[in-house]
Amino acid sequence: MPPQRPSDTEQHLLLIVWRLDGDAYGLRIRDELREVAGRSLAVGAIYSTLVRMEKKGWVKSRLSDPTPVRGGKAKRFFDVTPEGVEALKESRAVMNRLWEDLEVPSPVRGDS
Repeated sequence: MPPQRPSDTEQHLLLIVWRLDGDAYGLRIRDELREVAGRSLAVGAIYSTLVRMEKKGWVKSRLSDPTPVRGGKAKRFFDVTPEGVEALKESRAVMNRLWEDLEVPSPVRGDS
């Protein structure tokens, strides 16, 4: 059975979590994704994808202490695992092989 490769959304989230280097939680991931990739995802979609990736072994999570305000909640932080980095590297290698020997076409006149 070939190794599982992350979908586009999974790749985006893995890369964002990796970029945030220990400070990756739902809202922060959403904001970084919007700023860097120009892509909007609901926090619920982000968390469900992260939980799915945790089951695959690509990320791990930990809970912070509750915030000091009354009724404060703990945040769930995510980190990329070595398996997640390998999955990203394999996806990148596949894309590089697909792009190999392709010429980027010049824009066709009259197209805009």
